[in-house]
Amino acid sequence: MTMASQIDHIQVCLHLLRGVLWLLGRLPLRALQGLGAALGWQWSGARREARRARDNLRLAYPDWTTAKIDVCARAVLQQTGASFLELPWLWSRRASSVLGAIRVVEGEALYRNALASPRGLIVAAPHLGAWEALNLYLSAQSPISVLYRAPKSLLVERLINSGRQRLGATPVPADASGVRSLLKTLKSGGCVGILPDQVPREGEGDWAPFFGHAALTMTLLPKLAQRTDAIVLFAWAERLPRGQGYAIRFIDAGRIDDTTALNRAVEQLARACPEQYQWTYKRFPGEAYRMSSSSSVARPPERSVDAAPTSRQPSPAGAGEGADDTA
Repeated sequence: MTMASQIDHIQVCLHLLRGVLWLLGRLPLRALQGLGAALGWQWSGARREARRARDNLRLAYPDWTTAKIDVCARAVLQQTGASFLELPWLWSRRASSVLGAIRVVEGEALYRNALASPRGLIVAAPHLGAWEALNLYLSAQSPISVLYRAPKSLLVERLINSGRQRLGATPVPADASGVRSLLKTLKSGGCVGILPDQVPREGEGDWAPFFGHAALTMTLLPKLAQRTDAIVLFAWAERLPRGQGYAIRFIDAGRIDDTTALNRAVEQLARACPEQYQWTYKRFPGEAYRMSSSSSVARPPERSVDAAPTSRQPSPAGAGEGADDTA
């Protein structure tokens, strides 16, 4: 198969997949999330992701009982399923519908003030809650360059990027050219989005404490913050129960000068809602899983963060003002 025919084949498959997503997206958000949660419940038995979630929770919460770990692990798998099946809705519905599902925006003043600053803004969005919903909210408010690691499949990459950039985000690959692009954006006072707990490749990160264990951690975000003096805000989108929508939360965790400060902030957010954190991937080295009762790094001290008071009840104070365009 020639390169041209391969590209044509990818385009055909991409159109077909978009059609499937569009059809699934006609279902209500509550139905899709509920179906995803049901699938997650089925995964919670013997799949690798279920075992990994239990192992990670056992390391992160050594004082938890086995029963509590099992309950949380099942919830994690249900949230993982919901995050997967909500994508057709997020990536195919009208912008006004998607943004209308943002029921709460906490710390919005932090975000607006940071956007107005000439220093530039780094939004650190961990694998917590509905980060794809967060991306769409952010890209509807202001131009944003979003760093991503390209998957092995070109078809999957194009499908993901088409969904993420539908409201204006600019996907930036995690390579040398992408880093240069982020630097340029920040130096011009722009906004970039980074997943701070993305596990870096060997040689591209430092070991830093995370839930009391050494974890390979990206150095890119602290380096960008130091080099550009950009403001760093953490953000996540809580998935509200029964398909009610999402609550966006912005948090100022102070200066992020190194990987220890970065992991400390991510840990605090994960502790706020452990069932919506992505515990299904290998976050710690193999030795930690083999010796879960010990830790090679002392647990980092608690550090408070400034955030608006948390309210778990959705309110109409929404986040979709002025966003009535269709996708």
